[in-house]
Amino acid sequence: MKLPDNLIQKLENRKQNNSLRKLPVFNNLVDFSSNDYIGFSKSESIFKLTHAYLLENGIFENGATGSRLISGNHSLYQITEAFIAEFHDAESALIFNSGYDANVGFFSAVPQRNDVILYDELSHASIRDGITLSNAKSYKFNHNDFEDLERLIQKFRDTNIYIVTETVFSMDGDSPNLEELTELSEKYNCYLIVDEAHTLGVFGDKGEGLMQSLQLHNRIFARIMTFGKGLGCHGSVILGSTELKEYLVNFARSFIYTTGLSPHAVATILVAYQQLEFEKQTIERLRHNIVIFNQQKNLLGLKPMFVRSKSAIQSAIVPGNENVKRLAQQLQDKGFDVKPILSPTVPQGQERLRFCIHSFNSEEEICQILELLRDFVF
Repeated sequence: MKLPDNLIQKLENRKQNNSLRKLPVFNNLVDFSSNDYIGFSKSESIFKLTHAYLLENGIFENGATGSRLISGNHSLYQITEAFIAEFHDAESALIFNSGYDANVGFFSAVPQRNDVILYDELSHASIRDGITLSNAKSYKFNHNDFEDLERLIQKFRDTNIYIVTETVFSMDGDSPNLEELTELSEKYNCYLIVDEAHTLGVFGDKGEGLMQSLQLHNRIFARIMTFGKGLGCHGSVILGSTELKEYLVNFARSFIYTTGLSPHAVATILVAYQQLEFEKQTIERLRHNIVIFNQQKNLLGLKPMFVRSKSAIQSAIVPGNENVKRLAQQLQDKGFDVKPILSPTVPQGQERLRFCIHSFNSEEEICQILELLRDFVF
């Protein structure tokens, strides 16, 4: 049966705008596109340690068999959540199947009717989708603009206010002034939630994230950590009070009405967290590569193209879907995997090349790709 005409028209519109999405083909190019910041997804030691852990503990099940509230809450969940809570100096930890599930579950369940959610205008789609499902009213504030945020807080200060931001934004790679934001939320007794998807494994002595490395983590309402990036596996966790965990278990629909992660998946999360304790050199190498990337783009005169960032995400603005796709293809033809980010994922005119830096990228590779970018642009 063919698609309805109105759906076919939507696809045609994407084609005409040169913004039709397609699944990429696996390649062996030099990786400047994945979120595998410290190489954990390819870690042979994590793979072997996970397998050994399952064997040693007599765990041979392939699946969770049901939701965690019915039959899927296998013992590895309690062990792993306890380890994560201690690692992050949090009162409690609740694992979700993905970062998307965590954000949708939290924002659809926690803010109530007559509450207000104030969110950064560049917040991730999963945050926005969760907010859309909420009964609370929501308003966006200008990106990292706390004067605009405070104006909105003062407007709604007689209600419960939830403020949400990201510690590193996925498309720009920049960060808000988190100390100032924490102080502002405390000043008005707001509930601050931060999405730390792109900081786990990147910031902190052992990759614990930005809020914890700044010693701000015990002054906020909740942290959302995602495992599919720096940790190299799958899933997510919400860190907060024991009361918040109990509430989410009872009311977060993306937690309640889904099959749990398999024992193997949860064991991989546990082992990956344990390995963070021993990977300080790898994390330092990532930070060194970020510094090298920033130095080289400045030396080559490319700085004006890039969004200011000190994270592993470096975005060069190349307006126009056709332009940025062509430039990405030129770099791929030279052996470097860099992806174009098209509108409508980003606003029209803000299309970009998104470079992801890794601990396993060599200085030579960083210099080569930036020299190619300069040659293709200038």
